[in-house]
Amino acid sequence: MVPKKCFLTKGVGVHKDKLASFELALREALIQKYNLVTVSSILPPNCRLVSREEGIKNLPAGEIVHCVLARNETNEPCRLIAAAVGTAVPVNENNYGYISEHHSFGEDEETAGEYAEDIAATMLATTLGIEFDSNSAWHEREQVYKASGHIIDTTHYCQTAYGDKDGKWTTVIAAMVFIE
Repeated sequence: MVPKKCFLTKGVGVHKDKLASFELALREALIQKYNLVTVSSILPPNCRLVSREEGIKNLPAGEIVHCVLARNETNEPCRLIAAAVGTAVPVNENNYGYISEHHSFGEDEETAGEYAEDIAATMLATTLGIEFDSNSAWHEREQVYKASGHIIDTTHYCQTAYGDKDGKWTTVIAAMVFIE
């Protein structure tokens, strides 16, 4: 069972109950009607990224769906939370790529998203034997990775939110959802 398609989605939910807040985030992401099974970080070979709308039309309600899920939550008023997934796709699509998840506090969308992207790209680079300075900034390493001719694309998808001002639970999610 190797997925041939995948899509990215994200959402935020706010509710007095923690679980209900998560449910509302799933609803905003349009993945609330599936039985989600979280998996680790491998983007299968030849797995094509499609739009969320195209992906969802291929999944019936109740389906067991595998995904890489980033989730964060708070009931602290005005606390900034983030959930991000990052991807790294190899040039040779017959090889596998990487997906990372990142959950943080106090990071804006760009910072959290780029960190998730960096993690995925670094994991792929190390498996491909690409030499790089791990202490250099992400944008410098990104150029090294892409110049190597082995990594075709990196990206991220991130959801941020500030904790509800009245202390209700706020949940953010970002996910790479697989279609088999």
